[in-house]
Amino acid sequence: MNHSANVAGVGVGVDANGEEISAVLLAARDEYLPIAVTTDQARAIKLALAGEPFERPLTHDLLIQMITDFGGALDGVRIDDIADGTFYAKIDTERYDDGESRHHVFDARPSDAIALAVRAECQIEVSDDVLDYAGEPPSRFETASDEEQGIVDPSEFDEYDESDIDTDVDTESDPDGI
Repeated sequence: MNHSANVAGVGVGVDANGEEISAVLLAARDEYLPIAVTTDQARAIKLALAGEPFERPLTHDLLIQMITDFGGALDGVRIDDIADGTFYAKIDTERYDDGESRHHVFDARPSDAIALAVRAECQIEVSDDVLDYAGEPPSRFETASDEEQGIVDPSEFDEYDESDIDTDVDTESDPDGI
């Protein structure tokens, strides 16, 4: 069975070796599915999620335009398999020839499938098998609070008061006046 998924986030995580990796986090079946991507792929997906246009069309933008111009449509993407730690995806497309619908399925890397789905605003699905193998509970991805990270809100600083500054220099104990 496939489950509807959405992109819950794009960011940097740490792999089993302690190395930083870019990842897309999909939310499906009350779980998160982390998928490692390159930094460029993460950036492209973040731009698409934010609706920010790029100066020139990125590869995924170009592909969507080509599919559309050739009379097709992107129906959805599926992350439906995992083997040896590698995820596999399918892209479902539809094309109409003389009023007759033709369905086409293409193998794809999950990162490309997700990037296309975000741009085309189409369905992302993840299979039970993939979620059973690699799904994680949401608690695993909670971030530390600002307080736990030692981040202070600048509005919490006291007002700067010049009268609190001692401007007298003791030249007797410091002959250079420093």
